[in-house]
Amino acid sequence: MQLWGMTDFVRQIPDGDTRERSVCATCGHIDYQNPKIVVGSVVSHDGRILLCRRAIEPRRGYWTLPAGYLELGETAEEGARREALEEAEAHIVLEGLLAVYSISRIGQVQLIFRAGFADPGVPEFAAGPESLEVRLFDWYDIPREDIAFPSVHWSLAAWREGAGRPLGAPAGNPATDLRGATPVGVSLEAGGL
Repeated sequence: MQLWGMTDFVRQIPDGDTRERSVCATCGHIDYQNPKIVVGSVVSHDGRILLCRRAIEPRRGYWTLPAGYLELGETAEEGARREALEEAEAHIVLEGLLAVYSISRIGQVQLIFRAGFADPGVPEFAAGPESLEVRLFDWYDIPREDIAFPSVHWSLAAWREGAGRPLGAPAGNPATDLRGATPVGVSLEAGGL
């Protein structure tokens, strides 16, 4: 295995650890593999939800929330606002944390916020470089069969359940998939969608 220009990585349990890791046999550097943080938001306006149709893989052509990987040096809130700007050219105001999902299958923790447009009078948005199109959907018009990821279904259900009420404790994985282990395309209870 070759990482960062180093060779001779071996799988072993480092001293003081309990898990097998990739360790450089030459210098002892441990290559820790940890989950990635995804940040995003359910942006709503007058009961309608902002969705982006993906222009990139995975799941190109499917609808998702404005969301993506948190960057080094930014807070979760800054990252969620940046993702909305990049994917939907939307300036948003975060209301608070809506949900926290553990997606063990792909090594992600997702932080999803509830949000509105910075200018609620006339929301402005357009497709950014990672989106084919961006639209506001009425609840019953959401293209449920064309949603990109299970966590988008879960987030929409959490938003619907708390619509019009103050935020409480964040929602979590549904009981049918507590570890986020079910791949895309496998039928799951979508939490009332």
